[in-house]
Amino acid sequence: MKKTILTLFLFTTSLSVFAQDAVNYQQPPKAIADLLMAKPTPVVSIDGKAEWMLLSTKNSYPSVEELAMPEFRIAGLRINPNNFSPSRQTFINNFTLKNIKTGKTALITGLPTPLFAAHPTWNPAQNKISFTQTTPKGVDLYIIDITTLKAVKVNKQALNVVLGNGITWVDDMTLLYRVATKPAASIPVKPLMPKGPTVQQSLGKAAPNPTYQDLIKSPFDEQLFEFLATSQLVQYKNGVQTLIGQPAIYTSIKVSPDKKYLLQETINKPFSYLVPFEGFPATVKITELSGKSIKVLANLPSTEGKPSGYDNTQNVPRDYDWRNDEAATITWAQPLDSGLIKKQVPFHDAVYALNAPFFGEAKELFKTQNRYRSVNWGNSTLALVEEGQRSKQTIKVSRYNPSAGTMETLYELSQNDKYNNPGEAVTEKNTFGRQVILTTDNGTKLLMNNITGSSPKGDLPFLAKFDLTTKKNEIIWRCSEGTYEYIADVLDAKKLVLLSRKESQKEVPNYFIKNLVLRMADRQITDFTNPYPEMVGVSKEKIAYKRADGIDLTGDLYLPKGYDKAKDGPLPTLIWAYPREFNSAADAAQIRGSKDRFTMISWGSPIYWVTQGYAVLDNAEMPIVAKDGKKPNDTFIDQLKLNAEAAINKLAELGVGDRNRMAVGGHSYGAFMTANLLAHTNLFKAGIARSGAYNRTLTPFGFQNEDRTYWEVPQLYYEMSPFSYADKIKTPLLLIHGDSDDNQGTFPMNSERLFNAIKGFGGTTRFVFLPYEAHGYRGKENILHTLWEMDSWLDKYVKNAK
Repeated sequence: MKKTILTLFLFTTSLSVFAQDAVNYQQPPKAIADLLMAKPTPVVSIDGKAEWMLLSTKNSYPSVEELAMPEFRIAGLRINPNNFSPSRQTFINNFTLKNIKTGKTALITGLPTPLFAAHPTWNPAQNKISFTQTTPKGVDLYIIDITTLKAVKVNKQALNVVLGNGITWVDDMTLLYRVATKPAASIPVKPLMPKGPTVQQSLGKAAPNPTYQDLIKSPFDEQLFEFLATSQLVQYKNGVQTLIGQPAIYTSIKVSPDKKYLLQETINKPFSYLVPFEGFPATVKITELSGKSIKVLANLPSTEGKPSGYDNTQNVPRDYDWRNDEAATITWAQPLDSGLIKKQVPFHDAVYALNAPFFGEAKELFKTQNRYRSVNWGNSTLALVEEGQRSKQTIKVSRYNPSAGTMETLYELSQNDKYNNPGEAVTEKNTFGRQVILTTDNGTKLLMNNITGSSPKGDLPFLAKFDLTTKKNEIIWRCSEGTYEYIADVLDAKKLVLLSRKESQKEVPNYFIKNLVLRMADRQITDFTNPYPEMVGVSKEKIAYKRADGIDLTGDLYLPKGYDKAKDGPLPTLIWAYPREFNSAADAAQIRGSKDRFTMISWGSPIYWVTQGYAVLDNAEMPIVAKDGKKPNDTFIDQLKLNAEAAINKLAELGVGDRNRMAVGGHSYGAFMTANLLAHTNLFKAGIARSGAYNRTLTPFGFQNEDRTYWEVPQLYYEMSPFSYADKIKTPLLLIHGDSDDNQGTFPMNSERLFNAIKGFGGTTRFVFLPYEAHGYRGKENILHTLWEMDSWLDKYVKNAK
């Protein structure tokens, strides 16, 4: 009897020690909740003539109950089984049309109620707007006629948007879209008795792949994917709908500039269990607009066999597309190095072209010395070719002359060298209605738009003319210091009539029409108001400081309203960051961001805590720089320490941050950073790590910008994993993770295992597992609760720390 009682006592004691805390959803302080739930400003879409403006308002945070609706997770997708669409979408719930010239708002009739819209798209003439409307049982297609201000449903069968919305305006009256071939109710039902076990095998062919999530795992998953992804292409014109071709698993449909042909890509069997649907075997072919097949361009294998390494590629054609400057010409790239970037060859890629009627031999257009990335077409003597290497962080842009077949380098720089980036070439519509490079000054210059405009004074966007002969940029307009303004669109290149988006620390972003030739006063066309009155009086400053090794760093410092350093003294501080790799110390030291931007607050922002009496250092630079011929990550931990020490020293030197009450946090790779800092330093009172990966051996074929495999550098993988040092994590660490994380590599088990390890060694930690949440959190209740957890953690272990 005594033995039975003792056993029962031990069992119940064990339950009390290991039982999960029962926590209902909690609310953060009102100031934090109000910031989260503030009504967002509308998204703006303006026609090319600047006559009409479409304003779209979204419901940012659906309820957790909505996230809990049924879904299938297969082939790298998350699918609503009831309506052939992605699950857990955020929809537009209000459309407004405003006449820019008169300033009057127009009422659109015929909109479905309630509105769950997505993908608003103007037709070429920009007098109609298409959009999708999602209901619990299907997805419909609507068209808004600007002339009548009326919305009309045009589809007869429900759309299939599982693999993208696939909606294309062919001309002003013609739309292509894809519809479901069977009712959702006829979806296959999983049998209780399977036909047999799921079997995979390897027969000696290498297949190194990242750790993707939501993959096909069984023959039944294959059956489901085929059912849900198969669609029928449809043409709508003047009220008539015509079926095009046969049902297939379409991943891409592109109309030729002359509108006579279609470039189609469709998925084939066998489906892969190692890669998402984008990597499944596929057929690329050309058909007539009616769907009649003309030529199969390629039968592409699964990407399972792609060699590891970010600059490596399969030894097959890729990047099939139409030339925008010709009626019907297909282009594609082909590796000349068997797909291996380290192979010593004079050229790594070649780009080919094939003209209608597509029966001749393909013509080689040009070769690239690095990995080909893209081409921007202009006219018969001008195209811009971009190439580069991710491993070397390089980018090169050349001028290609299609008539002469010559290539000439225009500029070459590090992709992290923001100061010397000339911007993106402005485009205009040609006679085919396609965007091509716009030239000025009799074709001798390009109009370049840089919407970031990084500089030693911070981001100052600019518009410039790039001289094709001297290869120099002449800035013709630049954002004024004290504001942040960029060119959203060039409405008239000759008269330099521009659409800009302007903001400052105190002024919410609004849109203006500028005229650089007539130099008229800017005309404001939106009048959005501050959605965050609680933030009025909060100070923002971009602070600069140095690491111990001399590298310049910056961060965005927020201080509470009414804060008086002399009276209030140093504050408890939250440092929020995300590490980035650099091959150059000079690039790492460049200033990024602007102190003059209006503070917009997302669900994941750390800025909420400035309302709770904290100093917040957001976007604290955490560069990891290559040194002494080594790769950046070879000294990852040491550089994290240098970055954190520099930030803390600067905040203490300014007198605003209490060195003894510092917290650090981050999301994803920032969470990985946080756990490492707590494992290797005693600089902080607490840490917050959301949705991170903490054991790099779970991502053995590379992670972030590290393309060496675990088997090449096993010690690096061990040393970069905070899980390896869980016994050293004694600083209180709050772990938060969505139980449905869909991000490559950040499996929820990362947080589960790290929590168990820290707990096993007696550390102070708390693990919050959010139901139905992916890598980015969406559910209103989950986000509010996350903010409460973070606030409680900071209050206990930082603000009121002993």
